[in-house]
Amino acid sequence: MNKGMGNMQGMMKQMQKMQKQMAQAQEELGEKRIEGSAGGGMVTVTVTGHKEIVEVNIKEEVVDPEDVEMLQDLVLAATNDALKKAEELTNQTMGQFTKGMNLPGMF
Repeated sequence: MNKGMGNMQGMMKQMQKMQKQMAQAQEELGEKRIEGSAGGGMVTVTVTGHKEIVEVNIKEEVVDPEDVEMLQDLVLAATNDALKKAEELTNQTMGQFTKGMNLPGMF
């Protein structure tokens, strides 16, 4: 076996190890809960690290039949806040795997 092949096998092992770690990190992200809020906590939205909404809480005092639009805006803002935080967490978590590696098209 020539030297080049050994290197190649070593690299493949590294890649497989990294793929396992990435899969694990992805799984852990799905278990994380990230909360976004709006209106000073009047509306909170909880998402997973996979950007799946799991909970929406609306404080009673913000429910105004005369002003449904404001409530909709708060829900929207809280949802976007939660999704933005989830995105940042994903980038942080998965970014550790791509740091220092020049792999075009990985993410």
